[in-house]
Amino acid sequence: MISARGAKRQTRTSVEYPAYRFPSSFVNPSARYITTCPVGCSSTLQPTAILLTEGPLLRCTACGQLASSCSVEAHAASLDKWNTYAGTDPDARSVERYRTVVTRRLDGVLALLGKGNSAPKLLDVGCSSGALLAVARSMGFEVRGVEPAPDAAQSAQRAGFEVIQGLLHEAAYADASFDACVMFEILEHVNEPLALMRECARVLRPSGVLVVNTPNAASWTARAMQARWAGFSLMAMGGHASFFNPASLTLLAERSGFGVAHVETRNVRFYEKGQSGALAYRAAKIAAQMLALPARWAGAGHDLLVYMIKDK
Repeated sequence: MISARGAKRQTRTSVEYPAYRFPSSFVNPSARYITTCPVGCSSTLQPTAILLTEGPLLRCTACGQLASSCSVEAHAASLDKWNTYAGTDPDARSVERYRTVVTRRLDGVLALLGKGNSAPKLLDVGCSSGALLAVARSMGFEVRGVEPAPDAAQSAQRAGFEVIQGLLHEAAYADASFDACVMFEILEHVNEPLALMRECARVLRPSGVLVVNTPNAASWTARAMQARWAGFSLMAMGGHASFFNPASLTLLAERSGFGVAHVETRNVRFYEKGQSGALAYRAAKIAAQMLALPARWAGAGHDLLVYMIKDK
């Protein structure tokens, strides 16, 4: 059930990652992809003890948002992972699970929109090759998409979807064009999410719904694994550079003209594949399964999903 009460209960303070002293020459701020707090705070970004290939993770002292030390060039190179004709299409083993997850999330959108909205207009920001658009259309949505990767966008267009290749602001949709927007695994790639969120608000009608899915940097997974967590990896995840927690994402929503209707987190992990022996990996997987429900209750799962409603 979607409720604002649930959002308030699960919005926690951010993790206090310990600070670490690095030489001032370790990271050149002027060359970084992210130079200020992505959420819009005026506080400085301070190095943490989580040291990645690109340098230490940075932390906003006001909201707890974490950010990569990667350069503009390194981030651009990492995005090549997604410029394929297959895009983010699920593999054959994952098709049914993908459909189940997307259907559940879009059912939440329909619940917030209400019964009076037949064939609601939905925009998928970062639609890749159109896998979500296909599920949404089968559920009765009128769908559109925006995708910056040329090859992935072309695949979606060839599949019969109305997809604009480029960034959302380049699409130049009219005000209040859509009933709902979704951004699944997008915000963590962006160095100016506040501008992107405000553009989503502009193209949504009053009381329109925005759903955002992103890794939870305040999760038990992130706290346990730190630099070992794939969620923090720029190259492995194709451009992950900005890491939200429930509190910082709620703050971003408020600054963008949205009210938060519901926050949920899911899943726990202690090892990535290949990081431990088989026995330790199996034991950790069992432990993670046992902690999955407590993590949801505590807002500490590593998959963060937030439903927002545009202010009237």
